[in-house]
Amino acid sequence: MRATTIHAPFDMRVEEVPDPVVQEPTDVVVRVLRACICGSDLWAYRGESARQPGQRIGHEFLGVVEETGSEVRGFKAGDLVVAPFVWSDGTCEYCAEGLQTSCPRGGFWGSVGSDGGQGEAVRVPFGDGTLVKLPSGAASDDRLLTALLALSDVMGTGHHAALGAGVRPGSTVAVVGDGAVGLCGVLAARRLGAERIIALGRHTARTDIARAFGATDVVAERGEAAEAAVRELTGGQGAHGVIEAVGTEQSMRTAVNITRDGGSIGYVGVPHGSGTGLDLSVMFDRNIALRGGVAPVRAYIPELLADVLDGTIDPSPVFDLTVDLDGVPGGYKAMDERTALKVLVTP
Repeated sequence: MRATTIHAPFDMRVEEVPDPVVQEPTDVVVRVLRACICGSDLWAYRGESARQPGQRIGHEFLGVVEETGSEVRGFKAGDLVVAPFVWSDGTCEYCAEGLQTSCPRGGFWGSVGSDGGQGEAVRVPFGDGTLVKLPSGAASDDRLLTALLALSDVMGTGHHAALGAGVRPGSTVAVVGDGAVGLCGVLAARRLGAERIIALGRHTARTDIARAFGATDVVAERGEAAEAAVRELTGGQGAHGVIEAVGTEQSMRTAVNITRDGGSIGYVGVPHGSGTGLDLSVMFDRNIALRGGVAPVRAYIPELLADVLDGTIDPSPVFDLTVDLDGVPGGYKAMDERTALKVLVTP
């Protein structure tokens, strides 16, 4: 089969690789119908996250089951399924607690020795614990299929951030970051009943999506100017909840400084840069809570799936460029240059 591999910074290739096969009785082989490029993939693309030459890449996909191991009970050939960005056994204490990202036998797609989502097929370990079945009719609905793909990462991650930020009906929420996760954070905050949602972003195409997703205000400034703007919009107090979806020192500092005393920050931006931007004494003095981390999206897919299927939420607009497998290297370049928000891949 063909799959995307990374060989060096900015050196993405689509190459012939061995077809995935069932290796363990709990495995499922999935033929990929939709995949995508994540903002976190760009850290490897830019050389800021180490990768071995030829390593697979991509962690968001959905597709059709082609083969199952002898111990798989929940799936059969022909089932349409979505995969969260981490596989998990579904039987350990962490999985039972809804923290599948800490499963001792779990792992990330594209890690050394595993398949990546940006290819024609994927071997899924622990298929029963990892995959979620989708309605078969969705395969013929292009928009719905695209919306469902967002459940593999960005929609669930935005939801995780909103929960960490303590979003509740009637609250004011600020969202730092106008990438796909930040925009899904806006959508998640609206879904949880936020009355006012302030999106921080400078790119009109992205802030237009934020408004469509439920943002009531947009702040285009950065740094101290952005902090002042949010304070002005909130009567000097700041937001009850802040979603941090970038991961830099500046973005975290901004998040702290626009949080209301007694408020919460939900952080899901992958940390990178020289520091965290956190001053614990400030957070202590102002009773600011910090919750978040790697999103256990497998725990969230069932409830979010129901809302996608009935039309309550539609995250599909975050995908603004579609490529086939041959177009994946160009898709990385487009996202790196910020000419694309999130690239959909149709193998």
